Amino acid sequence: MRTIGVFDSGVGGVSVLKEILKYFPHDNIIYFGDSLHAPYGERSIDEIRKLCLKVSDFLVFNKKVDAVVVACNTATGAAIDIMK
Repeated sequence: MRTIGVFDSGVGGVSVLKEILKYFPHDNIIYFGDSLHAPYGERSIDEIRKLCLKVSDFLVFNKKVDAVVVACNTATGAAIDIMK
């Protein structure tokens, strides 16, 4: 069984979460909605990158996820390369 982390800057990623649950019904799913710092679109790219790395580190090192799905367009555009 895998553990998949789904990350969004708020609650918009719930639609992505629903699709993941359809395809991976037997896996553990952890949803992280960073509503504390939402919306990301009003922040600098550097700040978005720092937030994204903090969340991905939390999911990978604290929650031991096998994969992180970024369900936030702003986070994807600003930080997906450094998150890999």
